This record gives sequence, structure tokens and C-alpha cells, in this order.
Amino acid sequence: MFEEFVLAAATADLGEEPAARGDADAVEFRMDLAADPLAQLDDYDGELPLIATNRAAWEGGEAGDLGRFDELSEAVVHDDVVAIDVELAALRGNAPEGEQSHATAIRDAAREEGVSVIASVHEFQSTPEIGTMVDLLADAAAEGEVAKLAVTADTRADALALLSATHEATDAGHRVATMSMGEAGRHTRAVAPVYGSRIGYAPVDPAAATAPGQYALGTLRRLVDDLRDR
Repeated sequence: MFEEFVLAAATADLGEEPAARGDADAVEFRMDLAADPLAQLDDYDGELPLIATNRAAWEGGEAGDLGRFDELSEAVVHDDVVAIDVELAALRGNAPEGEQSHATAIRDAAREEGVSVIASVHEFQSTPEIGTMVDLLADAAAEGEVAKLAVTADTRADALALLSATHEATDAGHRVATMSMGEAGRHTRAVAPVYGSRIGYAPVDPAAATAPGQYALGTLRRLVDDLRDR
């Protein structure tokens, strides 16, 4: 997976999967936001493959302790889970104490199961310099099968910087997923795939967006397809 662009429908409720089938290529299951996520996985009989994300509170999610790795361990062996998301800071030892050993262990377990690892970085305050973003994507690509970078754009120049970093990292041979959060960078969610971004995220329910500036699922599908077909 991720040889081509994948549109992931983000949700904390796997019961919404049927509503995503017409537009999405996969479902990002936000385990940290879900009610009884392991029971939802056990009951899942949908058609779309799953990306399991159990986002740490220190990276903007709601999973508050190392127990999130136990849940990810259960997800890794689920037949429908094709990828998991693990924070780059945890993999590199730049996260709270105890994170790195758990993060590298779950990465190794995922690879043994043939499950891809998305090594992710989220910058909620700003957009770093282009060179810094390229370096972050290279670091993340060294830790996972896909390097994900989400930054916050305050200006169109910020959005342009993110697209430039996407282009440079892709040219360097890295498989990346990039996006600018916030209104100033919203269009990058549609445009970044033109520059090589392999994953886009949109909520099944627009009222339950999991990040600032997300398009509705059907809207992002149309925008990406129209731009990439040109």
C-alpha cells in the first residue's frame, strides 16, 4: 500500500465505514478518540483497510499513557489493519520517558506482520523552514515506510514552503504524506499529492474533523482526482 495516493477517511467510529466507501481508499481509525476501540476492531467487517492511529496526548491526541502501545499491538495483528501511525519523537527517543522502547517494539512487530509504519510529526504552532522540514521527512522515512508531516500554516508562504519540502523529499526518494493545518494551508491537502504526498485525510463526518482545515471526504476526493488527472 501507499505506492499510489491513498485517501483515508478519519473516524473514531468504525460503524461509519460504509459511508466512506464511495470516496475513501482506507479508514484511519483514531483509537485515541474512540469508545472501546478494541471491541470496535473485533467487530469490524468493513470493506476498507484500516490505518490504526492511537495519538499520544503530547502530540495532540487523547491517548494519555503508554497503554496506547498495548492497544496498537492488538491492532497490528488484525487482518484489516494495513498500517499503524507512530510518532517520530517516540521512535527517536525525543518523547517522554519510556516511549522509545515501546515505539520501536511496536514498529518491529508491525513489520513482522507485514503492516506498514507511518512515522509522524505534527507541528501545531508554525511551519518550519524548508530545510528543516526536508530533514524531518528524511528522519521519519528512516523510521517508517511513510514519513508524515503536518504543520500549521499562517500564510500562503507557509503553505508554499510545505509543498516545496514535499517535492524535495519525494525527489530524494522518500515516501511522504504532508499537509498544512489551518485555513491558510487548507489547499495543500488537495495540492500536496501533486508533489508526491501519498496519504490524505478527511473526516467521514465533517462535524467531527480530526485536524484543523480538513475538507469533507467527498470534496477532497474530487479535488485530488481533478488535480492529479491533469
